[in-house]
Amino acid sequence: MLLVHAKGGPPLGHVLSRTAAKAEVHLLALSALPPAVAGSARRRCASVVTPAGAHRSDLVSLIVARAEAVGADAVLTFSEYAVVAVAEACEALGLAGAGSASALARDKRLMRRTWQRHGLPQPEFRPVRTEADLHAAARALPGPLLLKAAWSAGSTAHRIIRSPHEVPAAWARSRAVMAESAQLGYAELHVAEADADYVVERIVTGTASDWFDEPGWGDYVSVEGVVTNGVFRPVCLSGRMPTVEPFTERASITPVPLAQDAQDRIVDLARRAVDALGLRDCGTHTEIKLGADGRMWLIETAARFGGAMTVPQIEEVFGLDLVGMLVDHLLGRPVAWPERALTPARARGAAGSLVVLAVDGHGRAWPDRRIWDFRAVAEDVPLSRGSRLSVVAESSLPDGSVVPVYDPAAGANTMAALCLLSATDARTVLRDFETLVDALPRVLPAARLQEVPA
Repeated sequence: MLLVHAKGGPPLGHVLSRTAAKAEVHLLALSALPPAVAGSARRRCASVVTPAGAHRSDLVSLIVARAEAVGADAVLTFSEYAVVAVAEACEALGLAGAGSASALARDKRLMRRTWQRHGLPQPEFRPVRTEADLHAAARALPGPLLLKAAWSAGSTAHRIIRSPHEVPAAWARSRAVMAESAQLGYAELHVAEADADYVVERIVTGTASDWFDEPGWGDYVSVEGVVTNGVFRPVCLSGRMPTVEPFTERASITPVPLAQDAQDRIVDLARRAVDALGLRDCGTHTEIKLGADGRMWLIETAARFGGAMTVPQIEEVFGLDLVGMLVDHLLGRPVAWPERALTPARARGAAGSLVVLAVDGHGRAWPDRRIWDFRAVAEDVPLSRGSRLSVVAESSLPDGSVVPVYDPAAGANTMAALCLLSATDARTVLRDFETLVDALPRVLPAARLQEVPA
């Protein structure tokens, strides 16, 4: 197995351990290995190669050459930013992969056009490449609007436009954030000039209260699944806490306590969305907005498993090693995928991941700067009986780091840490996360002036 590593996706440590249990792993690292797993990566892998000076135009050839050099029977990535390059390399090698339609699950403009042709529910949208395009779209679409970079991930470069006079500032800020993200390695690695492509869409009104029996849940869910030989296989649903403005994800929770008929309707829409894209062999992650009176809108589908801790959450709750199962499938081994999307009745407790951002439960910035210190959080935040909290070291700042100021345009780029919580059920995870969010600015040590970066 040639594993192509880049920023984003599930934690590399989790991916490597599950992949290495199934195959000899050769790692092609397009991004620096997280320090927390660099040592174990070199122990687990038959080879680790970090190419120097690789250009985007060379990426597919680079992957193909490395796959041929190690005699790879399969090539896989879990990074959004490498999905298209790996899919094209698999096509060139004659190996199982997402297929030639992979770009439809990356470029939000192509994705929305495809769904539009299939008559699937989604927000009204317009593709934009220039500020003039954005002005024209703002005149044509009812507001408020959301500007997105077409190839972004993690809510990066999202800007809300409430009136036409906000267009110039939104355009300038979104482009600046995309440039900053590219410097951090959070950018498309293969498609040339992807940073010039944007989409603007009408913001639809979600209504969580029509779907959930209790408050606190966000108004969208994700359907986690896989496509094998062109057939979509749903695995389960994950719920959310409300996003932080503009639409930065704060927490993912598995499973999600929805009625069976509601889950069935959500899974059916996800199936139609994935089928329309024509994917072949890959993980999938489809986000769906929930509205009043049973209305739904497609947000996006990815040709890879959900990022952050989505995959480890599923393994803990449902006992499914999705990474290992996908590796087996790509290597031609039989895999027993779930016959239908799993429900809370099949779950062994619940698990969730929380992105630590310097905002309170209402999305307001903390009044002062704080130091990230997981020990203080673990010792001082009262959680429910039986709940267990841990920190994902490779996705978090070291203890002693100043928590970044939350930047709405930069989204998850300004997170301080990623925490994993296990509990008896999804409702308990939600309540404990609310407790954590409220407690963080109180229990974390205050930053001294000399510790705050300029």
